Amino acid sequence: MRRIHVGNALSAFGLGFTVPYLYVYVAQVRGLGAMTAGLVLAVFAVAALVVLPFAGRAIVRRGPLPVLLAALVTAALGALSLGLAGGAAAVLLSAAALGAGQAVMQPALATMIVDCSTADTRSRAFAMQFFLQNLGLGVGGLIGGHLVDTTRVSSFTLLFAIEAAVFLLLVVVLSTVRMPHSPRMEQTPAASGRSGWKRLLGNRAMVQLSVLGFVLFFACYGQFESGLSAYGVEAAGISTSALGTALAANTLMIVVAQFAVLRFVERRRRSRVIAGVGLIWAVAWLAAGYAGLGHGSQEMTTAAFVSTYALFGLGEAMLSPTVAPLVADLAPEGMAGQYNSAFALVKQLALAVGPAVGGPLAASLPAPYIVTFLLFSLAITVLALRLGRRLTVAQDQPWAAARSRVVARGGVPAESMAA
Repeated sequence: MRRIHVGNALSAFGLGFTVPYLYVYVAQVRGLGAMTAGLVLAVFAVAALVVLPFAGRAIVRRGPLPVLLAALVTAALGALSLGLAGGAAAVLLSAAALGAGQAVMQPALATMIVDCSTADTRSRAFAMQFFLQNLGLGVGGLIGGHLVDTTRVSSFTLLFAIEAAVFLLLVVVLSTVRMPHSPRMEQTPAASGRSGWKRLLGNRAMVQLSVLGFVLFFACYGQFESGLSAYGVEAAGISTSALGTALAANTLMIVVAQFAVLRFVERRRRSRVIAGVGLIWAVAWLAAGYAGLGHGSQEMTTAAFVSTYALFGLGEAMLSPTVAPLVADLAPEGMAGQYNSAFALVKQLALAVGPAVGGPLAASLPAPYIVTFLLFSLAITVLALRLGRRLTVAQDQPWAAARSRVVARGGVPAESMAA
């Protein structure tokens, strides 16, 4: 598990190391223009959407570790060739390889966490994963920003070469992991001859969670660097430095609150925790509405906007030990890889649609933008409560189910012993 967490941190570091500078690299440093730079960013999303349906099946059949190693090698080759590419075609092909590799890493690492954890330790393991991912992204972006120089192509070539080296280092580290045995698809009985995807779509709780996940990512993550930032600059008059402060507040909230929040959510019903996140994010959108439409002082406007990002961070810290373990607990034995990949696909779709919808809406119609995403946040609460009706006790309250098993075996719950 420690090596898996190292993998999470380093893969996030590699992502934060280069992705924020892709647009500048392609458009300005390589001189390929804004159109090609936009296509490169689109290729990242398209590559993920193409490979994720196949990645889930491969993880189930072959195990997460071989799939992860293949993804790391693919991403390393993509990063290295991107640093050397001079023409548009080479840049787009390299971006496709890098995007596909990075997309597959997420469900593969998540499935490894599932295989190396129990129902009792899974929430804490995913909370640690989220913490390290944000730390890796932040540190990677910080170091990468100090290495690049838009007047020197060689500085970007070095940047992508370091990213490739990080991925290859991960191949070496994770090659030493010995995964516990977990059933594969061919070892599990077929359900009336249906494929893994048909079985997944037949799981009503998983379908509801996927819809909920789309709304979660569309209404929050899909707005961070597009709609919400455009709204802050255009409607609220936020400076770029204040926008940077808001992004830092989001990361700081996650880093500071993650394990304090974990203690709170571990003993709460997962569906109600997600419902609570919807309410917190509704308050965040109200704060954003005040920042852009309240006509207060500039200091109050900035404080409200920074608070919006901080409240989003609090919600993210509540979701990290809740949603990913729930996906794992909904999966039949041996199907965790398929379910993780399906959920990653839903996330990628939301992240592709979110900026396309939010950016233009925020820039041209700020008041409807706030109302729209306020309603989406309230929809999260409604969808989460409806999902809770379909979940078993073990899925919604794993701590209560564990206590019931102890009592059924004649044991004494820890609370009673403490009393």
